[in-house]
Amino acid sequence: MALELRPNCEYCDKDLPPHATEACICSYECTFCVDCVETKLDNVCPNCGGGFVPRPIRPATEWRPGLSVVKRPASTTRVHLSYTVAEIVALSARLRTTPPDKR
Repeated sequence: MALELRPNCEYCDKDLPPHATEACICSYECTFCVDCVETKLDNVCPNCGGGFVPRPIRPATEWRPGLSVVKRPASTTRVHLSYTVAEIVALSARLRTTPPDKR
């Protein structure tokens, strides 16, 4: 099963195409741009409370049969947060000093 490469930042709605190096994900594949992760979310996923890592880049070239962004395309379904800014700020404030591996 391949990662669901979501097309946008769930916070600011910035486009994050499959080759974007500024895309970050949590372990549930929630997707945010690095700017929002660093300046708005304090490395706290507003959906699950986990931390973020850079999203991998799916190869554009089919180096192995069936494995490329052409054969396994990125999602086109835009995802948006279901929490208010106040709820996001409260969760980030509560968890930002706890390292992701201790949450």
